[in-house]
Amino acid sequence: QVQLAESGGGLVQPGGSLRLSCTISGHTNNPRVMGWFRQGPGKEREFVAALRWNGDTTYYADSVKGRFTISRDKSKNTVYLQMNSLKPEDTAVYYCARGLRTITSMTSNPRGYDDWGQGTQVTVSS
Repeated sequence: QVQLAESGGGLVQPGGSLRLSCTISGHTNNPRVMGWFRQGPGKEREFVAALRWNGDTTYYADSVKGRFTISRDKSKNTVYLQMNSLKPEDTAVYYCARGLRTITSMTSNPRGYDDWGQGTQVTVSS
């Protein structure tokens, strides 16, 4: 059974940086897409970033463009989310997700993904 394990969350001051990691284990099929989503208090889960496992295509929500970078290390089966210039509104639980058959139009939709991690808390506060 596939498992996605996120790490790297924590408390950071506004303007600071964090790098989240998501390691995939127990899988037999490579994903087509890996994504990061987040869910703030009282909010719906929203798309943050995604990338195609094979290739260089990346996708970002407008709210994080220029501040966040998604990347992956195939040798480690790990996806990263580098978050810079963090703002209080970035506070949320961050989830990584694996999509086996995700098509381009569904990369920003949680329903386009098959497996999810447990999430890691990111708090941006002074």
